[in-house]
Amino acid sequence: AADSKREQFRRYLEKSGVLDTLTKVLVALYEEPEKPNSALDFLKHHLGASAPENPEIEALRLEVAEMKEKYEAVLEENKKLKTKVKVY
Repeated sequence: AADSKREQFRRYLEKSGVLDTLTKVLVALYEEPEKPNSALDFLKHHLGASAPENPEIEALRLEVAEMKEKYEAVLEENKKLKTKVKVY
């Protein structure tokens, strides 16, 4: 009986998308190069349990991500140009 209830609950979690969401968040935590001090805060943040986001904050996050990409591209270009002119 207990196994049956457990299986029903597992199917419920799977059907509602909970297992998939938890798996994605745990994989994201696993793939973090520098583990956060609080794994629980990481989970809460990625599951949306933290305070509601201001749309402006999300826009700024996107802008920061774009700037990081541009910065990396400029660093790479700078490295190639230095190699061409042999400046160290």
